[in-house]
Amino acid sequence: MGLLDFFKKIEPDKKDKPFLHTAYDAFFTFAFAPNSTTKGGVHIRDGMDLKRTMVMVVLAMQFCYIFGTYNIGHQHFVAMGQYLGFVEGMHLKLAHGLIQLLPIFIWTHVVGLGIEFYFAYKKGHSVEEGFLVSGALIPLIMPPDIPIWILCVSVAFAVILGKEAFGGTGMNIWNVALLARVFVFFAYPTSISGDEVWVSGFEQLAPGMAVDYGWGHDLANWLFGLVNLSSFDASAVVADGYSGATPLALAYQGGWENVTEHFTIAQMWWGTIPGSIGETSKPLILIGAAILVFTGIGSWRIMLSMLLGAIVMSLLLNMWGATPFMEVPWMYQFYMGSFFFAMAFMATDPVTASSTSRGKWIYGFGIGMIGMLIRVINPAYPEGWMLAILFLNTFAPLIDHYVLEANMKKRMAHA
Repeated sequence: MGLLDFFKKIEPDKKDKPFLHTAYDAFFTFAFAPNSTTKGGVHIRDGMDLKRTMVMVVLAMQFCYIFGTYNIGHQHFVAMGQYLGFVEGMHLKLAHGLIQLLPIFIWTHVVGLGIEFYFAYKKGHSVEEGFLVSGALIPLIMPPDIPIWILCVSVAFAVILGKEAFGGTGMNIWNVALLARVFVFFAYPTSISGDEVWVSGFEQLAPGMAVDYGWGHDLANWLFGLVNLSSFDASAVVADGYSGATPLALAYQGGWENVTEHFTIAQMWWGTIPGSIGETSKPLILIGAAILVFTGIGSWRIMLSMLLGAIVMSLLLNMWGATPFMEVPWMYQFYMGSFFFAMAFMATDPVTASSTSRGKWIYGFGIGMIGMLIRVINPAYPEGWMLAILFLNTFAPLIDHYVLEANMKKRMAHA
């Protein structure tokens, strides 16, 4: 109680210092759970407010953050033909991953939370909780070498036009994190597509190109020298024959056989492949999905129906078989790309997804079908979950409307 009393004593005056009060309220409600709940048998009596619900989603992503950080460094050294074993050069891989990820994480929150604080101050209400999840998702769905200025512009676009323009948290019709990614894709396509963007630390990913280390690597070398550990080699170059291509790009070029010439099934399943920062390790993503289902935050109906929709479309494309990519066996489609991440953390967004039980089945199945179709058919972008989810976000209210209309007609018929 002493700490609580201290926080209450330093509370700024809301009228005299509105911006400071907004900042204070954000940190206070984040640190302390509600001390009272509603009364009566018809109310849900629970201290789990919206901030703590959002925090549970963020916690479910931490396995992706840990693995993604390390995999950034692993892919960097694989490109140079060094420390090819996953646990070799562990300190160097982890250090390089942190050097790349921390600026992305920090600037995402500086821009996103800065905009949130400003709008809360102008509206005169508390800081909304929605960016806790969006701010954690955006770094995980970006390439590790994305220019920071492009990241900042995309975050500002997503928060202002994707959320605040609609009224703030709970009012947006599209997933904010996906809006940031789709903005980068359409405004700066070379920064989020192709073979070079998925491996960091090089100005150009071509054989013989030297690494591009900065002051962070110099600081790491100084620290490693104190404890006699190996350090970053500024004279290293990209190994001959290395391209940085992802399994999806290889599948589009030559089918499943082309993929397995470069990566093993184990590498694709565990995630030791190039790709977006947090979307490669399937087992760790599924652990996060299980946490969301167990806590009741993520809808298992959406996850399962999305899986079924993707399987059905993949089987139809297998039957068509007009291109090598269409002939990829349906089960191997899930070893490539970001399907599981999109299923667990994107499609289940409770604000932008369908809210009725039957609507969730339709919504998830539609994402699975359309996403797989875009992945295989679209030559410019061999992945489809971002566009499919945003498309179904748009139609989620309409889906719920017709589900409710059908339910009311059914009940009226019985009445």
